[in-house]
Amino acid sequence: MISTIAAKELKSLFASPLAWIVLTAVQLAGAMVFLRQYDRFIEIQPQQLQLGNAPGVTEFIATPLFTAMAVVLLLAVPLLAMRAIAEERRNQTMVLLTSAPLTMTQIVVGKFCGLAVFLVLVIALVSAMPLSLAPSTALDYGLLASLCAGLLILALGFAAVSLFLSSLTVHPMGAAFAAFAALLLMLLLGEAAADGLRAKGWLVPAALVQVFSPLKNFEPFIKGVIDTYAIACGVLLALFFIVLTVRRLDSRRLRG
Repeated sequence: MISTIAAKELKSLFASPLAWIVLTAVQLAGAMVFLRQYDRFIEIQPQQLQLGNAPGVTEFIATPLFTAMAVVLLLAVPLLAMRAIAEERRNQTMVLLTSAPLTMTQIVVGKFCGLAVFLVLVIALVSAMPLSLAPSTALDYGLLASLCAGLLILALGFAAVSLFLSSLTVHPMGAAFAAFAALLLMLLLGEAAADGLRAKGWLVPAALVQVFSPLKNFEPFIKGVIDTYAIACGVLLALFFIVLTVRRLDSRRLRG
């Protein structure tokens, strides 16, 4: 049943003009960064040949591209997720879902999975830009895989937060603004709070707080390191907000 809900959510995304606009905007932003970095690489390539430890084409082009995409997704994911639950509630179609032989967990996980598949498509299209250079140069596929994995984990965390905020209101745009504000607050305060706790020697609370600092957890992937701690933080962030969404909708159903 989760797959049915996911397919329905994915179909509604592809049927939405807003999703196509967001997808186009993300690709245009990525193309601008990619072409700018490519031009810069061509310009400085003669000087790089004289350096023994010059960054390769993947590090010079793909790393800034994926770093920029992390910021772009901060804006894009709340727009993609804002209708997932808020519009269901506004149109009274959420009642049909909750009256079906489905648990609230299946509904929420299904909607999350549908959004996740769409985000995989977004990241695959971004990855196609540096991969287009493969016939003419040697790419660092390990670094490229690390960047893709890191960006996907980051995007899924954004999606879980946005899904939770969508469950709090019947206004999709309100959900989008709330999700963007929450994510921005997490990015600005999460790392600072973790560093402050570490300075006081509170290592366990600092480790827990770092779960809510998505960009900090994205940093190892930028360096080509598959950090299991960063992966765990990303997974815990998504699970935490999925559980919150389930509990929120369950409590609302119990209240009628």
